[in-house]
Amino acid sequence: MALASQSQSMSPSTDDQYNMSFRKKLLTISSNLEDQDVESLKFLCQDYVSNQRLEKSSSASDIFHHLLAEELLSEEDPFFLAELLYIIRQNSLLRSLHYTKEQVESLLPIRRRVSLFRAISLLAYLKKQALIDEDNLTLLEDLCKKVKPDQIKKIEKYKRDKGNAFVISTWQLCDTLGVINSEKKADMYRMDRKHRGHCVIVNNYSFTSLPHRTGTNVDAECLKSVFQWLGFSVYTYNNVTKKCLEEILQEFKSHPGNADGDCFVFFALTHGKCGAVYSSDEAIIPIGEIMSHFTAQQCPGLAHKPKLFFIQACQGKAIQPSVFIEADAINAEHAHPPLVYSVPNEADFLLGLATVPGYVAYRHTLEGS
Repeated sequence: MALASQSQSMSPSTDDQYNMSFRKKLLTISSNLEDQDVESLKFLCQDYVSNQRLEKSSSASDIFHHLLAEELLSEEDPFFLAELLYIIRQNSLLRSLHYTKEQVESLLPIRRRVSLFRAISLLAYLKKQALIDEDNLTLLEDLCKKVKPDQIKKIEKYKRDKGNAFVISTWQLCDTLGVINSEKKADMYRMDRKHRGHCVIVNNYSFTSLPHRTGTNVDAECLKSVFQWLGFSVYTYNNVTKKCLEEILQEFKSHPGNADGDCFVFFALTHGKCGAVYSSDEAIIPIGEIMSHFTAQQCPGLAHKPKLFFIQACQGKAIQPSVFIEADAINAEHAHPPLVYSVPNEADFLLGLATVPGYVAYRHTLEGS
């Protein structure tokens, strides 16, 4: 029995076997990356790994080790690495992580970790390190398609104007487009167009089984009055189901009027929990998923324009004492653990919550919020 016990203890556990298998995948990926790729990974990971550790990293394996230590990478969730490989255009290696290029592109709006402006600034970094030549316009075009799709026409016009008579400088073109030097961006948003923009109000009063939100119609009417006065075209939708919400988001992300407006405003008056809101048919919808429809990639007509999102809904279970009010939470005292969500890490977004994370939001039953 002792011998059998000893033999069993010497056998690797199933978890150890999985870890070894995943680390072998990482070694394979690392062996297929060149020095330029390693430098790119260092730059893209600066928000998550200390510069001191990155400077000492001589291979992609070293960087992967740091990501594993920071719990940013695991066999169960390798998406961060998939995102990095996608940015540096090593799409052939995605299959090692069981991803395709199309899958990564579809998930980026809600799962992106690398700042869009860090991704576009990779051009400047590689140029400074002499890792790309002066005329690598293809890399700029690829990045612009993902980050600043509205600038593609400018690039095409630039190439037509220059033709073969001039050398197209990636560096000069980046400076012209303003995609790297953020100091050249305007200090203020334009707010002088005839059409101020669209204001969408999702007002959920009744639900399948959750309590009615008495007083919410007062909020909706007040918001409509104020934003019409400010010059917005206001659209109010009552008791919106998950399917209906998706249709609304699709409509306004591709609305032709976006190009002529100054900004976009979205209100969600409903029940909620940390990081998410409820539709009237009680589907849980992450706030980040709502916002992801209006990134520069998804909604070019609103690129460089302010996109404002206001959520009147609970964001947790903690309760603050008050009088003659209701909480926009479901069984606030017994709420489930917070949902993890990702807000698109992109410029021109503002998210306003009626309460801080972890707490309920209050609403007066007669006078609104």
